[in-house]
Amino acid sequence: MASQLKVDTITGVTTAGSVAVTGEGNSTTTNLQQGLAKVWVNYDGTASGAASRDTFNVSGQADNGTGDYTTSFTNNMNNDDYASGFGTNSAEAEIHTLATSSIRASMLNSSGSNNDKSIVSYIIFGDLA
Repeated sequence: MASQLKVDTITGVTTAGSVAVTGEGNSTTTNLQQGLAKVWVNYDGTASGAASRDTFNVSGQADNGTGDYTTSFTNNMNNDDYASGFGTNSAEAEIHTLATSSIRASMLNSSGSNNDKSIVSYIIFGDLA
């Protein structure tokens, strides 16, 4: 018979904010909090104001000009050393500023020029403040 656990909060015994999960192969553990995305967003860069389709921990978007966007966080990161991964419906992204409260990046076309993209998404991992 399968077990089912239903809880609203998981808290570590030794450190409240640290919960270890046994990894693949049962020989290592992974810190649950470190492995969770702290921010993610999917937006339309061609829409007025870079309209968000769906987000997590995002308080707002700013359209700074063609292909140039700033996303503000609801809850700040602990520092600006977090990791981010971007995806667009073509070409590349260039990060301008990593701040504890936001990230600013440009979406580029194949020639390296700023270009509005209809699909822009990214995810951020790191420590929340």
